[in-house]
Order: sequence, then structure tokens, then C-alpha cells
Amino acid sequence: MPEIHHLRAAGTSVVLDARGDATPVVVHWGRDLGDLTAPQLAALADAQVPAVTASSVDVPLRARLVPLPADGWSGRPGLTGWRPGGGPGDASDEARAAAHPGLRHAGTTSDGAALRTVLADDAAGLRVVVTLALGASGVLESRTAVTNTGTSSYALTSVASTLPLPARAGEILDLSGHWSGERRPQRLPVRDGVWSRETRHGRPGHDAPFATVVGTPGFGFRAGETWVVHHAWSGDSAVRVEHLPSGHTVVGAGEIWGPRDVHLAPGEAYESPRTLAAWSGDGLDGASERFHAWVRARPGRAPKPRPLTLNTWEAVYFDHDLVRLRDLADAAARVGVERFVLDDGWFRGRRDDRRGLGDWTVDAGVWPDGLHPLVDHVRGLGMDFGLWVEPEMVNADSDLARAHPDWVLRGAPGRDPVGWRHQQVLDLARPDAYAHVRDALVALLEEYPVEYLKWDQNRDVLDAASRPQVLATRRLMDELQARFPGVEIESCSSGGGRVDLDVLDRTARVWASDTNDALEREQVQRWTGLLVPPELVGTHVGDARSHTTGRTQSLGLRLVTATFGHSGIESDLTRVGEQELAAITRWAALVRGLRPLVATGRTVRADRPDESCWVHGLVAPDGSEAAFAVVSRTSTPDAVPPPARLPGLDPARTYRVERVDLAGEPVIVGDVPPPWWDERVVTLPGGLLGEVGLPLPGLAPEQAVLLRLRVVA
Repeated sequence: MPEIHHLRAAGTSVVLDARGDATPVVVHWGRDLGDLTAPQLAALADAQVPAVTASSVDVPLRARLVPLPADGWSGRPGLTGWRPGGGPGDASDEARAAAHPGLRHAGTTSDGAALRTVLADDAAGLRVVVTLALGASGVLESRTAVTNTGTSSYALTSVASTLPLPARAGEILDLSGHWSGERRPQRLPVRDGVWSRETRHGRPGHDAPFATVVGTPGFGFRAGETWVVHHAWSGDSAVRVEHLPSGHTVVGAGEIWGPRDVHLAPGEAYESPRTLAAWSGDGLDGASERFHAWVRARPGRAPKPRPLTLNTWEAVYFDHDLVRLRDLADAAARVGVERFVLDDGWFRGRRDDRRGLGDWTVDAGVWPDGLHPLVDHVRGLGMDFGLWVEPEMVNADSDLARAHPDWVLRGAPGRDPVGWRHQQVLDLARPDAYAHVRDALVALLEEYPVEYLKWDQNRDVLDAASRPQVLATRRLMDELQARFPGVEIESCSSGGGRVDLDVLDRTARVWASDTNDALEREQVQRWTGLLVPPELVGTHVGDARSHTTGRTQSLGLRLVTATFGHSGIESDLTRVGEQELAAITRWAALVRGLRPLVATGRTVRADRPDESCWVHGLVAPDGSEAAFAVVSRTSTPDAVPPPARLPGLDPARTYRVERVDLAGEPVIVGDVPPPWWDERVVTLPGGLLGEVGLPLPGLAPEQAVLLRLRVVA
């Protein structure tokens, strides 16, 4: 078996030096190195051995797969733990060794796409297996498994997948945010020390880093090298970029636990969630292309077209009335809606957000005949029916909480957790609580032909161990989908609080944010799209006046923004004027026509000299068609704005570019727009559109232009 392993896929190479008994080292993760021979790989690995500097360990210091102090590593260890029992003076040899492990290499095997490295410390009673798999899209998956081979229990306190970065990776970008303002980018240079982002919400949270990008300084969407890491886990996580004064830079990710969360009995093992990583030589868009291909290739991805959806929340809130909802369904069907989702307020006692959670039976006072009259009406109009649920939570004012107060998740007996939106977490790790919720949902799905569950989680899990809750939720989703394979689930966690590539193994889409303000949505969708393909991101047209910001926006901006994703409507169509309904109907037809492009297209985003105007789009895999949005966010700093460059097109083919006005012409500033603007159509080679671009008029703030492109030669 070779001792230096080379994985190659999608223009990426990963080279692992597994010679000797020391923990192996990734000597290259980046651009494809070509078909190297064994002697060439050995020469490469030898050439990457660093010098030994003054006042340092007496051997070359390497950033190993599991970096540990025993190897001379002074940064954060890749694994920490201890064996309970016994103080410093009377601990066993095994306990002392386990607190300061020194792993040795016991062998690495390869199947051509994945490497499996076995490490062991017999004195400490530990066996560690690190798996690196480079998929066809160029996404590198890393997992770490730890087995307690000792004679006493082992408390695992941290495990982090760790990858080295080259010296030229000198700038960090990650994301933060808050409710209704998720995924806001922040950038900083790599400096000595640790840039650590921790999420302790029992879910990724609205402020999740989401993707940690380290790249060549000044990288953009279309230029620069980037190394992107995502911890695919729906619970508490930590991601770090660490630079040592020795010159080593690493990126690492792993779960966060409490002191007693992961105790391994002799023979027991822990396996980490996946850490996903991708290198790109073409900026952030290149990384997005790799992640989107990885997600789209995952088992169970829904192949059918994403139905145009109407969600009732901002139309009726808790005011459920059969006549009103039937009228809303009629209006939805007329404009072309294909799925009607009844949001919060349908179950027993639920007239506001202070009561009823946990009582998953239809409110007989509002629905004396159950949901059947509405469901039958919706399905009679040719639409699917969906339902909102929040299985992980409970209101204190509910029959469930009164009957089983012990089912509320508590960090300590007798201590009520602080309230959050008037609700608490239901302890799904308890078999009786889990069975109750599962059986209630099964009863609903057996009685009603529900094809879609909008699965919400409106509260953090703060003062108790959250890992068991995450595992129970995953199990509940898996069990329901195994029993009802036709039911799709949406991950909605008070908007974008649970958007990650772990939950997407079980869900058909994510709700990226509770805001339907189109300007806020442009940013949320822009950065959610760094990892998640557009067809898996819910994008809805809201009312003219935003529910979350109070800002009033044009219908054109709202329609264009909702086009680039899994499109839907969040508005009371019974109160919309005929002219606006006609525009929404035209848009619905456009959405259906663009669905194949949205489901398969490459996401592209233009780098522009200022942030006043964004240009983004989707390009078909074969380059035959595309759709672009030009979004004026604020007033342009220049009297004549720079041309809109349309990236990602086939430079050797010619495209017909058509301006599509969905709701009237956008407002422009200035007297005379460029000639092509009034003609609405221009034909140019893809190379010119990408390099030179189209001249724009001065768009007023908060305006949007939709461009459709088709190859003509």
C-alpha cells in the first residue's frame, strides 16, 4: 500500500503524507496537482517538511490530522478528554495518559476517493479513526471517530477536524446576524492567535458563521483562492482559524459539549458530524459551485419541480376562518399557486403565541369539522396541502405542559428555564415525550393528506444539554419520513436559525429568514447561496409593506427577489388589486418556466466596485440560457453607473438578452437611458457580456431588473 496518498476530484488535490508512525500530515489541499507518480509524491512530501527554528521542539513542527501537544503543537489540540475518578496524586497510569494522549499512526487505507487513518494510544486506551473523502464535486468530507479501548469511562471534551492552510490564505470571511437579518458577512485579516466562532443555541442560530472562508487577500465572488469550511451539524458548534507565530495556519471545526455530554464506557465510540470543506481557485462562486453540486447529489434530494407555494402566515396570522381561507385558496389557485400551507394557529387553543404548543390536535372550536373542509377545497383546486408544526416546543399554557410538567427540558431539577417567546423546549430525549409527539404527528398525517410540514423551532436550547435534543429531532424526522415517504419537511427555525447541510439531509428546503423585506432578503439569499442551492431556499413575495421592517417596496423588486429560489407568496391575495394580481400571475408563469434553470443552474455573482447595486444570476450547466437580477440597493455614487457585467456565460456563444418587466418599468434617474434599455433586447457574445457588460441607466434605490438570456448562436 502507498504511504503517500493523493485524492483528486473536480480540479482539487488532497495529498496525505502517511509515512512512519507519527500522525499523518495533509501536505497539500488545493489546486489539482495532476497525475503524480509515487516518486513525485514522495519528493513533494519531502519538500514540505519545514525547518526547525530556534527555541522550539527539536523536530520539524507539523500541523497533523489530529494536532496534539505531545507532537509539539502549542495551538488548540485536535482532541481533549480525561478519565473521571482519582485526583492528580492518585490517578492511574491510564488516566494520566488519557489526559495527555500521544497518538501513533496504525495505518492508512484508501479506496481511491476516501482515506481512512487509524491512530492509537494504547497507554491512554484510545483509538481514533479520521476519514477524509473527496467527492466528485470537490467537497472534502472529514469525520473523526474516537473509541475508548481503556478499562474505565472516558469523558470526551472536544474533537475538531483540522486542516492546514497555506501562508497565502491571509483573509477571513464568515457570517453573523440576528433574527430577520441572518447571514451578514464580516471580514478580517488572519493574525496571530485564534479567530473562533461558537454557536451555543442548541441549533446553529441566526448568528451562525455558516461558512468560514479563508482566502487570498481581496478575494471576491469571481476571483481569488478560497478555502471554505462548514460544520454540518444542527447543534452547538465551534469553528476556528488559528495562526501560530511559527507560521502555521489551520482551520478546525467540531461540536461544543457540556462537561458530561459525551462519556464513553469501555468499548464505546463517538463519531463526529461531518466537517465539509472546499477549495476554489475562482473565488466564492467556485466554492458555491462545488457545494451546490455536493448537496444536489445527496441521497433523497427531491427530483420533482419545486411547487409554487403560498404560506398563510402573513395573510391571516392566528385569525383562522374557513370562509376566509377558502377565499385565499381560490385566489392562490387563480394566480398559479401549487402548494397551500396552513401556518400557525390551527391546533387546540392557539389564538396567539402564548398557548397551545404541544397540543397537536385540531381546534374543534375553530374547525368543528376538522381541517377536512379546507384540505378538500385546496386539493380540489389542484394544490398540495401543507401544515405548520413545532414538535420540539411546548407552551406552559397547554394541556401537555399541565399534564406532564416533567417533560419540559431543564438544566437542573425544579428550575424553570427562562422563557423565550412564551415557550419551553420539550425534552424529546425522554422516550415518553418522544412517543407522544411522534404519535400525535402520525395521527395527523394518517387523517389528512398532508404533503408538506413546515417544521419550526422558535427557541434556543440554552440551559440544558442540547445534543440529545438534536439527535432526537433527527430521529423523529427520519421516522416520520420513513413512514410517510411522500411528506416533505421544511426547516424553519424562527426563520434562519437552523440552516445547515446536516438538516438538509432530512428536509426539502430551508426557510432562510422570517423577513420578506426584499432588500433584506437579497442579502440573506446572497449569502445563504454560498452553500445552499437556490431551489432549496424558500423565497416568498410579501406584502408591499414588510411585516418585519415596516419598509414599503415596489412589486417589481419583490417579484425579482423571490424568483431566484423556491418561489412562493406570503400575502393576502384577497386584498390585492387586479393589476397586482395580474403581475403576480405573469410572475408565477415565469417561475414555472425557470424551474429547470433554478434547479440545475450555476449561481453567479458579479464583483462590482461598490455595493449600491448587486448583479447575480443563474447560468444553465450547458450555458444555453441564464437569468440575472440587477438590484439597485441604494443611490449609485456615480452619475452614470458602471455597466452590469454578466459572469459565467459561455464566452464563445452569442446570447439574446431580454429585459423582463414583471410589474411595470423600474424607476430610473436621468433623462435618457442607454439605447438597449428602451428596445428591451440586445444580442451580444457571452465573452463581452461577462467582461464589458451592459450599460445601465441610473436606477432609483430599491429597484430591480430581471434579464433572461438565451443562446442564439
